[in-house]
Amino acid sequence: MPNPVGENVAKRKLAAGELVLCLGVNQMRTPNIAMIAASCGFDAIYIDLEHNPTSLETAAAICVAALGLGITPIARVSSHDAHDATRILDCGAQGVMVPHVDTAAEARAVVEACRYAPQGRRSAFGSGPALGYAAKGQAEVCRLLNEETLLMVMIETPEAVENAAAMAAIDGIDVLHIGSSDLSTEMGIPGQYTHERMRAAYETVARAARAHGKAMGVGGVREDFEFQRWLFGLGVRYLTGGSDVGYVLSAGRADVKRLREVKLS
Repeated sequence: MPNPVGENVAKRKLAAGELVLCLGVNQMRTPNIAMIAASCGFDAIYIDLEHNPTSLETAAAICVAALGLGITPIARVSSHDAHDATRILDCGAQGVMVPHVDTAAEARAVVEACRYAPQGRRSAFGSGPALGYAAKGQAEVCRLLNEETLLMVMIETPEAVENAAAMAAIDGIDVLHIGSSDLSTEMGIPGQYTHERMRAAYETVARAARAHGKAMGVGGVREDFEFQRWLFGLGVRYLTGGSDVGYVLSAGRADVKRLREVKLS
């Protein structure tokens, strides 16, 4: 049976040191993708609002579908504007992934925007989809959403790697998440995730997360299972396993290749 609406499955698993596997949602526009992710065994989905044209309304529908299936809906927002994060949280997301967070001050601003007082200054609006519209008083709504919301800051530059420990020390940040594609590009080694400089960055962030009791996440690293095993050994517990586009392309290309090799009679 799915977990009750309101319980953040991914956050619970991360707190227990368990692995959370997430499906990136880039191009699918219907709530069916949440059901597909659940059927595959993913723990969470993240809806990419940074690099894709998905609307807020569409993202909200996918979030609500995920809530009913017992997997965690997370949105990667497009900017540091507080309204980007809080609107999708109000619409049903249980977590936000904020891109390009480079400093402790920027990480504190994420907490300020997305947590209710006394942790932050998120605007209160009552119960909503993330709590299944349960009839609860405002104080209980604020307490529960502070408890169940997952806040992830994306580390995508060398500056952010250097500041990882300071960001991890901030109360209210749950996950330090390395965006491998952006970080490797910023380093001048795009896509070379196993490069020694990238390995050093992963190790630095892992130490910061471990020292402050925070979870570590990684995105962009796919198909190389041995390298993923190395990341798990570092302490990575949140991994974006792939995206809707990536899975369609990989399966489609493999099938077309096999069919092209069939000799026609």
